[in-house]
Amino acid sequence: MAALLPGPWNPAVAAKQIASIDQYSKGRAAVNVVSGWFKLEFSSIGQWWLDHGERYRRSREFIECLKGIWTQEQFNFNGDFYQFHDYPLKPKPLSSSDRPHPEIFQGGNSADARENAAAVSDYYFMNGNTLEGFQEQIRDVRKRAEAYGRAGQVKFAVNGFIIARETEAEAIQVLQEIQGKADKEAVDAFADQVKNAGASTQNKSGMWANSKFEDLVQYNDGFRTKLIGTPAQIAERIMLIKSLGVDILLVAFLHYDDEIQKFGEQVITLVRKLEAEGRGKDETYEISLTGDVYRASK
Repeated sequence: MAALLPGPWNPAVAAKQIASIDQYSKGRAAVNVVSGWFKLEFSSIGQWWLDHGERYRRSREFIECLKGIWTQEQFNFNGDFYQFHDYPLKPKPLSSSDRPHPEIFQGGNSADARENAAAVSDYYFMNGNTLEGFQEQIRDVRKRAEAYGRAGQVKFAVNGFIIARETEAEAIQVLQEIQGKADKEAVDAFADQVKNAGASTQNKSGMWANSKFEDLVQYNDGFRTKLIGTPAQIAERIMLIKSLGVDILLVAFLHYDDEIQKFGEQVITLVRKLEAEGRGKDETYEISLTGDVYRASK
């Protein structure tokens, strides 16, 4: 998956490169379109720093251009940010009935982000959240997608951080050590910058708008996905997340090389067993088992 930032990236160049990668990888390429929160990333290369809503409007055009270039023989587009006239691209990425082009992921929590996901994206990426937060995001994006005639076409992905240990107490201790040893200056600097993505939105509900210092140590609120405990606890929580409508978990680890194999052996094995038993489909049932772990604090 390639993360692409409209502004620094031109959709024509991006479409060409991703098409080539998709050919090389036999249809495994995907794109995550990020609208940007770090002002210096734009201004240091002479790019205009647009308001939050305008950044997402440009991203929407960017996604429309990618999809058009990949699927049309001669692409035409007359937008505010991008213009194309009979633009050809060959070779195009691989295409099939269930995958007409490389899948496009896009995140954000604001109304602008959700509208983009509903209108043009294949996957809506979410940061870690509470149970109520996940439910509200998924419900809202699905409703917006229906208005665009895309019911059932938008899938959901969520970020998470895995700490699997023999006991829950051990896992929580590791979490506390990670947070306690964090570089406070670096985390505070990150928190200051991401205000451009969170509190700067009209309804103050963008990404990181409600994140605390402890959350921002893992920059996509991965700790809030609560995949921290014993392998059995983590497997149960994955069942809950799946039942909410989440299709993909993007996970990180403290020691990736050491922990990824154990995660597969100890957690994914349990997940597959639970799925074989029919788990992960009944939201009400999964919430009755695990929901309290995720509920917002009163």
